[in-house]
Amino acid sequence: MLDNHSRLIYLYIMEHDYKEVVELLSSQGKFYINLGLERISAVLELLGNPQDRLKCFHVAGTNGKGSVCAIIASILQAAGKKTGLFTSPHLFDYTERIKINGADISKEDFARLVFEVCEIADKHNIHLTEFEILTAVMFKYFDREHVDVVVLETGLGGRFDATNVIKQNICAVITHIDLDHTERLGNTKDKIAFEKAGIIKKGCPVVTSEGYEAIKDRADMCDSLLIMVAPFEDTTNLALKGTYQQENLSLALAAVRLVFPEIPQEVILEGLRNVKHPGRFQLIEKYNIIVDGAHNPNGALALRESLDFFYPDKKRRFVFGCLKNKDYPKMMQILFEKNDEIYLNHFSHKNSATFEELQEACPYDAKEFISLKELPDREDTITIVCGSLYMINEVIPRSYLG
Repeated sequence: MLDNHSRLIYLYIMEHDYKEVVELLSSQGKFYINLGLERISAVLELLGNPQDRLKCFHVAGTNGKGSVCAIIASILQAAGKKTGLFTSPHLFDYTERIKINGADISKEDFARLVFEVCEIADKHNIHLTEFEILTAVMFKYFDREHVDVVVLETGLGGRFDATNVIKQNICAVITHIDLDHTERLGNTKDKIAFEKAGIIKKGCPVVTSEGYEAIKDRADMCDSLLIMVAPFEDTTNLALKGTYQQENLSLALAAVRLVFPEIPQEVILEGLRNVKHPGRFQLIEKYNIIVDGAHNPNGALALRESLDFFYPDKKRRFVFGCLKNKDYPKMMQILFEKNDEIYLNHFSHKNSATFEELQEACPYDAKEFISLKELPDREDTITIVCGSLYMINEVIPRSYLG
């Protein structure tokens, strides 16, 4: 056992290593998008193909896939299964993206595995992106820890997403599809559906709620059972709020019941009550704040409907920031009304829309956001922080989210 002095030195080294890893992942040389499976396949083969030893739920879609993943993982954990969960993006630390039974990977393990993956990739001249590094780390970690089931969220698209290196899944889930990342996935919903349908594997079932031909065709081609679900499940016991969660819950329950029909209803209810997915229509009651990662027009519409349903009598104060490649003019038209109090936020992400760009597109008068402390506290007003998950850690203190 380490004495206090040695432990402090050890923690300092680990924290230092983690900071170096964060700098590496966010560097210009890694922080970009380059879809394709060649690089991730090559590095995973060098690592012993850990993904081939894992059983995965694989989830793709434009909106709702993070919530579906969180619901599935919580139910499986309640059922006593050692459950790995891989999601993106993170709010505060990269380690949030890789969890086992709800616990983040340690910074020590994360740093060591990132260094291992990067070292072997560099040695063989494989140029990995940030997301490919994280995907390789995740597969290696879950395999090493012998998890029973992995709940896997795609990063972008599906067909050429790094997570799609898996050869089989125990179930594919495709959530709501809308226009987003059109420069990479196509400029129609049908084209985007084709990319998402790429996660369907031969002989593996797929659950969805929308009848796109591309999904049906892919399921037929793969001889895969296609299950269409309607958004009918009762969300009373679901810890996640938001009117849009009914569709997400219906997808998640259909997938779980298909693969693990033996899980009893009381265990499912326990899982629903314990779901955690920070930053998705999350009420911070003490400060009268709603945090929601709505980052495209469909997400903005879902947020608007949830606000109208849960808080019809509250005055609204928005703190809004967005990435430049999103349709933020349409998002603001959907979200804002004439009497709303509006603050626009330019955050530190290199692709963040500036205050001037947001102001020019905003349909109503707006002020520049400085900090939450600058905003007056009013009982009749709810503050909604929204537009991009990437700005949450600059606006909301970590302690607020629990």
